[in-house]
Amino acid sequence: MHPVLEKLLHEAPVILDGAWGTQLQTRGLEPGLSPDSWNLTHPEIVEEVARAYVEAGSRVILTNTFGATRLGQERYGFADRVAEINRAGAAISKRAAQGKSLVFASMGPTGKLLLSGETTEAEMAAAFQEQATALAEGGADGIVIETMSDPVEARLAVQAAKATRLPVVGCMVFDSGKNQDRTMMGTTPEQAAEILAAAGADVVGANCGQGIAGFVPLCMRLKAACGLPIWIKANAGKPEIVDGRIVYRTTPEEFASYGPLLVQAGASFLGGCCGTGPEFIRALKTAVRGR
Repeated sequence: MHPVLEKLLHEAPVILDGAWGTQLQTRGLEPGLSPDSWNLTHPEIVEEVARAYVEAGSRVILTNTFGATRLGQERYGFADRVAEINRAGAAISKRAAQGKSLVFASMGPTGKLLLSGETTEAEMAAAFQEQATALAEGGADGIVIETMSDPVEARLAVQAAKATRLPVVGCMVFDSGKNQDRTMMGTTPEQAAEILAAAGADVVGANCGQGIAGFVPLCMRLKAACGLPIWIKANAGKPEIVDGRIVYRTTPEEFASYGPLLVQAGASFLGGCCGTGPEFIRALKTAVRGR
């Protein structure tokens, strides 16, 4: 096991942070803009989000770099600034952490589909390598590959992140199928665990896609499928549109009530995804304290 993870897991479960995108939206990020570019244009707001999670008790916080590959930033006009965006994202979270939390940098999907020929495996691998290198240069303590639906894309991202020699978490999003236990590409938790582990992930898991209740069986299946630590970051329920705004109905208390169940199911890392905020992390920390 990577020494960074070994040290963290001496005191498990490890409380993670919550959402970034929805937190930035509450602070003025408008739809259609690049959240990642705010590392350059609004660093003080990005740091505010990171610091709020540190103060809430997150032992690991992420970075505002979810979509910061060259392929992902093409549509925003920031393709030539991705190294700068990623270095800044890691540095902002490190500054906010103040040594109290570790920073695991976020790498999400490129937004391009391999199956439809929008990009090639070689182009995708190069984009992930560029991002991972910049995140490591920015001071990240680890890298999280998250919200992946395509197992090939997930593999390429994990392999690129592993080249930095930082600990790597590989997560996929299970939101499809009758039981919402498959990715959009049809990958099951068992297949995901096998693919991510074979690519070199030190931790495997699931994030986004659905509310926290659905993550208990997903966690159990991931744990049974491999011997690696499990990382879980659920949404605050399904998003709803109310008066033109996206609303998540799950309360921090309801969300946190599933914390002990997820620990029992095998989760070593627990946090939140879309719709969650610092109040969710505080409640979750309280719910699993003493385990």
